[in-house]
Amino acid sequence: MHDIRLIRENPAGFDTALARRGVAPQSAAILALDAARRDVATRMQEAQARRNEASKAIGAAMGKGDKDAAEALKAEVAELKNTLPALEEDERRLTAELNAVLAAHPNLPADDVPEGEDEAGNAEVSRWGTPRSFDFQPKEHADLGPPLGLDFETGALIAGARFTFLRGQMARLHRALAQFMLDKQTGENGYTECMPPLMVKDEAAFGTGQLPKFAEDLFKTTDGRWLIPTAEVSLTNSVLGQILPDAALPLRMTALTPCFRSEAGAAGRDTRGFIRQHQFEKVELVSITRPEDSDAEHERMTTAAESILQALGLPYRKMLLCSGDMGFTARKTYDLEVWLPGQNAFREISSCSNCGDFQARRMNARYRPEGAKGTEFVHTLNGSGLAVGRTLVAVLENYQQGDGTVDVPEVLKPYMGGLTHLTPLG
Repeated sequence: MHDIRLIRENPAGFDTALARRGVAPQSAAILALDAARRDVATRMQEAQARRNEASKAIGAAMGKGDKDAAEALKAEVAELKNTLPALEEDERRLTAELNAVLAAHPNLPADDVPEGEDEAGNAEVSRWGTPRSFDFQPKEHADLGPPLGLDFETGALIAGARFTFLRGQMARLHRALAQFMLDKQTGENGYTECMPPLMVKDEAAFGTGQLPKFAEDLFKTTDGRWLIPTAEVSLTNSVLGQILPDAALPLRMTALTPCFRSEAGAAGRDTRGFIRQHQFEKVELVSITRPEDSDAEHERMTTAAESILQALGLPYRKMLLCSGDMGFTARKTYDLEVWLPGQNAFREISSCSNCGDFQARRMNARYRPEGAKGTEFVHTLNGSGLAVGRTLVAVLENYQQGDGTVDVPEVLKPYMGGLTHLTPLG
């Protein structure tokens, strides 16, 4: 949600920033709507004030015995009472229209976000690790995984395309990865583990920006709730409508949850394998901070996500997304892309975003600075720490052996019940 005051103060700057997101100028239309709303609000306030003034004057006229004046005032009050409901309705309608317009446009990019229309404009920030040299042709996980328990056929039989059934050692490896991620984020990186709802109301999905623009990417229950596409929705909305004390910040939360996405906007992409599923698990990271702390928190969060990849020994690169490739609510985003030798390519495994006060305005989430009378909107951040299924894919491809087995990374062995490698099943 955008701040109308900032648009009034600098409409050209607002349009310039939106242009970086590929959006045509909007300030003139927004300010015209704002002016109409303010005009109606002014006329409504004037009418209310005159009604009150005239009502008081009736008694004074009656006291003086001036019946004609009293009757004229009564007629005026009656007319104002008839006029006010229409003004009040116009004010409500225009306010709703203005808020809808302010909520419809993406967040403005930070100054250091590179220009670009799509992923081709993203900037590489750094790399970690060296891709392994194989003495055999490495397989993609979709070919390597089925003999190890990655069952695409049964998943599709039960639920349709983009669902997978994990068996035995593969399910154990998936659970081990999730548990390791949670332990590291809570034990070393300072996040508080949470178990949030998997279904949310309209207000929550609106607060983090999924509604109304991305409704088609969500699954909806028959009673009107939405299945979360990521725990970002539940965790961030834990401060919905609240005024937090200054001492409570920053809040750092993490959760391992199933995530549900219709993938309506991803038709034809990654239809093979375990990369893009309708149901998957992810360890989500969410921070709620003071405005002046959010840039540093963004770097901290990204480092926390990187720590998982480094502990697993998975080569990756860190990308700063360009203005045209960021998500709707983000003002700045880092993507971590892990190396997949079977695809001979880097693929996204984590996205860490600073949303500034964009989501907080939609949620009306504020805090009271120490010693201040007023309140300010908090800043919100979210990131993957990591997507479990994609990390499973990266482990399979990077730790595969020529005989079809897959070595278990050292840090996961305590979670694997004695298994040191995955072996093809019969």
